[in-house]
Formats: sequence, C-alpha cells, structure tokens
Amino acid sequence: MSTERPRAVIVGGARTPFVRAFAEYTQLDTIALGCLAVKGALDRVGVPWSELDALTWGGVILPPTAPNVGREIALDLGLPATVEAFTVSRACASGLQAIYEAVVKIERGEADVVIAGGSDSTSNAALTMPESLIRKVGPVVMNRKSGAGDYAALLTRLRPKDLMPQQPEVAERSTGELMGQACERMAVRNGITREAQDQLALESHHKAAAAYEAGRFDDEIVPVTPPRGETVYRDTIVRGDTSLEKLAKLKPAFAKGGTLTAANSSALTDGAACVIVCSEAKAKELGLTPLASFESFAWVGVDPADQLLMGPALAMPKALERAGLTMDEIDLVDMHEAFAAQVLSVDKMLGSQAFARERLGRDTAVGSIQARKLNIHGGSLALGHPFGATGARMVLTIAHELARTSADTALLGICAAGGLGAAAVMRAASA
Repeated sequence: MSTERPRAVIVGGARTPFVRAFAEYTQLDTIALGCLAVKGALDRVGVPWSELDALTWGGVILPPTAPNVGREIALDLGLPATVEAFTVSRACASGLQAIYEAVVKIERGEADVVIAGGSDSTSNAALTMPESLIRKVGPVVMNRKSGAGDYAALLTRLRPKDLMPQQPEVAERSTGELMGQACERMAVRNGITREAQDQLALESHHKAAAAYEAGRFDDEIVPVTPPRGETVYRDTIVRGDTSLEKLAKLKPAFAKGGTLTAANSSALTDGAACVIVCSEAKAKELGLTPLASFESFAWVGVDPADQLLMGPALAMPKALERAGLTMDEIDLVDMHEAFAAQVLSVDKMLGSQAFARERLGRDTAVGSIQARKLNIHGGSLALGHPFGATGARMVLTIAHELARTSADTALLGICAAGGLGAAAVMRAASA
C-alpha cells in the first residue's frame, strides 16, 4: 500500500459579483449568497454531487440563529446529507482558513472532494441591543413562570436608551480602536503619504476594470438575480474612470487631517466565493483539470496595540521559507487591500533590512514587491471586501491566472482583525 501523501489541487470555483452593502443584495443573506457561489462552482466544474465529501466555509458576520453557515448552505442546496460541513471564523482571513482546512483534510486522506470558500452580508448583520436591555428583559423572558404582571412591570423599567440598537463598528475589542484609526497610525509610523495611497487605489480600480475588459473574470463570476432587482453581472464598486484628481477631493474618513479616505479604504461589501479542492487522483478519475496547488501556508499574530494590520509582513516570509522560495522567485503577489496604507506599509517592511533583523530574525530583507507582480487584476479597494469571501476570491483568481499564463508561483497575503496575518504560496498545477 502506498504511503505517499495525497496532493490537493484546485479544479475550479465560482464567486458572486461583489456589491456595496445595503444595495443590490439587501434581500440575500450570507447563506443565500453562499448557495449561489457553491451551485455556480458545481455547475461550472461539473463535479457529481455524489462525489462530495465536505464543505468548509468562512464567515465573519455569522447569523445568530444559524452560525454554521457551511452546513446551512449544504442543506439549502440539497447536497447529499453525507456532505459534512463546518464554518470557521478568522476575521478577514476566514475564506483562506476554510481552504486550508479543505487542503488538510485531503492531504491527510480524510476526503477526496471538498468545497471551500466564504461569504458575508454586511447588509444583514444582526444589530445588538444595549446590555441594559438584556439585563432587564432576560430574567423575565427566560423565566417560564413570568406572567402578564411581570411583563407589565418590565415595561415600566424600560427607558428609551435601552431600546436603541448599538451601531456596529469594525473596532478592536482589546483596544477599542477602529481598524481605520489603527491604519492611520500605521501610515504615520511608516511614512505613507496620502498621494501614495490614492495612487495605489487608482491602480487597483484601473487594473480591475482592465481585467473585466479582457475577460479575466469570466471563468469565476456567476450572475446574481436578487429577489427584487436587476441581475448583477460584475462587481459594482469598480470605477475604471476614476482619477487622482477625483480621489484627492475626498475627505479623511477616520481622523481629522488623516490620509485614509473612503476610496483608499475597502468598502463594506456583500458577496461569496468558493473553490473546489480535490485530491489529484480523484481529479484525474473525474476527468477534471487541476489549476493550482498549495506549497505552504502561514498564520501569525501580532499585538493589536502595535501595528494591527502588519500581519502579512510576518506571515508572507514564513510561507516563502516553508515553500523553499524567495520573493524574487515568486511570479505573482496577491495582497488583500484592506487599506492602501496597510499594503504600502507591509511592502515597506518587507523591503527593510532593519525590520528583517528586528522582527524576522534574519540578516537580509525579504524584498519589496515588484509593482508589476502585485494585484495584477486589482484588489479589495476596487473589487470589494466581503470579509469571509476575500481569501477565497484571491485563491480563485490566482488559480486561474496560474493555469492560463506562464506564471508558476504566487504569494498571497491577508491582514485580519485581532492583529492576525495569513499567507500562502500557490503553484501552477503544471509546474
């Protein structure tokens, strides 16, 4: 019996167009969006449903009544009941985490075909009520002996402030700092100018628009027709006609006199993305063409009070080292654009010898990212950022790019709330 470890390969996938929150997808929650991406992938790739072993899913804004989004997707689609499913949450790296879980299951011999991806619907985020309301209402509602008199007495104790939902914020629980505020500090600390941030945002939009015109996303996007509204065929945030002059007119979004704006920060977004991961042997058996595989993954944590979004500067070197590669040997780099300042800060760290010595324990810098290799079809600033879906979107796009071009290797990097960072090295299946 062979003891050779199975190799996991990506054979395809699909994603919905990404749209700005509270717009076209308001009537579609994260489960519905996930169903659209998964069905699109299965239809496009042609994997028999009877061959499915598992579904691994990433999410950040999880429905309170159905937090295992992955299992709900499988059930809503009517996949075989034997398809076990679970949901992972690693902030903005959740989609990549779900794919990692799929790869691990396959390479340990626990599965042959796994759907992996993520989704989020900011439009349908549950609003939380003040703790004062919970403490007053809870003892009455949770007590089976409560009667009409108890409820009447409860009403007399409620105040207007008890009934106002709390406004959701992307803030760190440990520091109370908004992510944008933390990135403002990073921009100052790393000397990242407003002009440089706007330039990166401009390039992201122009690259994404060019990718659409060249048909680069045709293999991954499935149109979505909302219950009420017109069919959405492409990401709606992309602005191919924007200019530096337009971007320069925007006011700071997080701090008076700051450099982060609505344009050089990723927008609140709804969407879903997934890939189908198979063992190489199963792909051959089913007549499926592998697109790419993974050489390595890396996960790190940093102090949120330090530089919250610097995680990729630590994770990407680890992934390179584990794959036995250097930055110069990488053909493509795809980095999540939470903020332009974050991408530029990470790139500066990678090119810094001092950072290499102090934070990586090495004598030489990892190396700055060559502009021609970075986010060649745009990134989250233009495409949008449904928290749980972004990692899967990146993997799907890069897998197709590795399969259709002469590029052999790609490095992915993602920053995430909580001071987390993630990275992966992908290789073309033909390499």
